[in-house]
Amino acid sequence: MEAIQSLANHLLVAMPSLHDPFFSRSVTYICEHNEQGALGIVLSLPLEATYDELFKHLNIDTSSDQSDERLLLAGGPVDRERGFILHSPIGSWESSLTISDEIALSTSEDILQAIATQQGPEDVVIALGYAGWEEGQLEKEMEENSWLFAPADKEIIFKTRPEERWLKATKLLGIDWTQIADQEGHA
Repeated sequence: MEAIQSLANHLLVAMPSLHDPFFSRSVTYICEHNEQGALGIVLSLPLEATYDELFKHLNIDTSSDQSDERLLLAGGPVDRERGFILHSPIGSWESSLTISDEIALSTSEDILQAIATQQGPEDVVIALGYAGWEEGQLEKEMEENSWLFAPADKEIIFKTRPEERWLKATKLLGIDWTQIADQEGHA
């Protein structure tokens, strides 16, 4: 079986044996993966704060009577004060990386202003922080059976509730999570 060269544009799905409080039963979208390491956004850990609260905190005018009660996500344990926006790759933003034909990552305030005034991409997830892996770290964790991976799924990323993403991702892999052993076996 040929090894995958890059896990960019893939979902990392935590194995049930992964008990880290941040990554337990998590789904992480991998934005970058190369010889220097990997960067991803955890998609399954909602915060108590809403998009509207973020806009207010940043003094971004919503210019709308409608409130945006979608919850921000805890995108990872690194740089937790910084915003990361996964979205459909439409528009031209100051700081944006197109990852695939369906997904881009932006970090600039101009896209937040567009989202606040309903001028931005329809498919959007806003997270604070990211998950980062040093050179070889993610590969080692995969060898230790901490993660499964699946191709990115736009439905899971943008349309599924955060608390339902792990179960939906395991189903995407054709796995009944109740049948996955929590411990390593010994022959």
